[in-house]
Amino acid sequence: MGLDFSERVAIVTGAGGGLGREHALALARRGAKVVVNDPGGSVDGRGNSSAAEKVVQEIEAAGGIAMANHASVTDFAAVEAMVAQVMERWGQIDVLVNNAGILRDRSFAKMELDDFRQVLDVHLMGSVHCCKAVWPHMQAAGYGRIVLTTSSSGLFGNFGQSNYGAAKMALVGLMQTLALEGAKYHIHVNALAPTAATRMTEGLMAPEVLRALRPELVCPAMLVLAHESAPTRTILCAGAGSFEASHITMTRGIHISTDCVPLTEMDTRLAEQLPQLLDRQGDSVPDNGFVQADMEMRKALQKLH
Repeated sequence: MGLDFSERVAIVTGAGGGLGREHALALARRGAKVVVNDPGGSVDGRGNSSAAEKVVQEIEAAGGIAMANHASVTDFAAVEAMVAQVMERWGQIDVLVNNAGILRDRSFAKMELDDFRQVLDVHLMGSVHCCKAVWPHMQAAGYGRIVLTTSSSGLFGNFGQSNYGAAKMALVGLMQTLALEGAKYHIHVNALAPTAATRMTEGLMAPEVLRALRPELVCPAMLVLAHESAPTRTILCAGAGSFEASHITMTRGIHISTDCVPLTEMDTRLAEQLPQLLDRQGDSVPDNGFVQADMEMRKALQKLH
C-alpha cells in the first residue's frame, strides 16, 4: 500500500503538470489532503493558463481530497494567502514539496541578467517564500516535512544552466541550515535531485530516453523524504527507478605551518601539496558549518604541540 500519509496535509508547488502532478497524485493516493499549487504558464514561466484544477479533479475522481491554488511562488503575499487558506480549511500543514520551477537556458556569455534573476526568483526565492510561510505553523505543531528540489545541474554543473545550477545548489545550502534550525521542532528538511521527462526536459533528451524517464518513478524518493519516518539533511537523487544519495564532503586536507614556511611562500607549498589536499580518502560529511573551522584549528594546534 505504500507509506501512509493519512491525516496529513501537503502543499505541492508547480503541481499542475509533470513531476509536480505526479507528486500530488502520489501523496493523495496515500491519504494526504493535497494543495495543488500552480499559477499556470509555459516552461519559461510566461503564460496565464492553469492546470491545477485538472489535477484536483483527477485526485477527487480517485477518491482523494484536494484543492487548487494559483499563487505564484515569487509573490510572498500570495503564498501567505495560500497558507492562510489551507489553515482555515484544514487546520494544519504537515508537508511542503517545493517543486515549482522554470528554465531559461543559455550559455553564460549569452545569458541576459534578467533571465538569471528570474530563474533564481522562482527556484530559490520561491522555495524561501513557501518555507517562510509554513514555518511558524510547523513550529507551532511541532512537526513538519519539507522537500526542496535540487538538481544534478546544481550539484555537479551543466553547460548552459548557470542560472538554474546556481539556484539549485543554493537550495542545498537552504536545506542544510533549515534542517538544523528545525530539528528541535521535529521539522525535517531534505532535498530531491530528480531526473524525469517533463516539459522542462523535452528538448534536452532523446525520445527513447524521455520515455524511460517517467516522472512517477521519482515519486518514491519524494515520499520517503516527506514521510514521518523521513531522515533530515539528506539529498536523494532519483530517476528511471534508480536512487542515490549525494553528499557535500570535506577532505582531511593538509596543514602548512608558518613556523616552517614563510607566509610569502605558503601559496607555492599549497600548490605543491594540492594532490594530497584533494585526496578523497578519509573525507567526511560535516555536521554543520563549524566543523571546517574546528578541523583547521585542531590541525594547527597539533602542530604547536
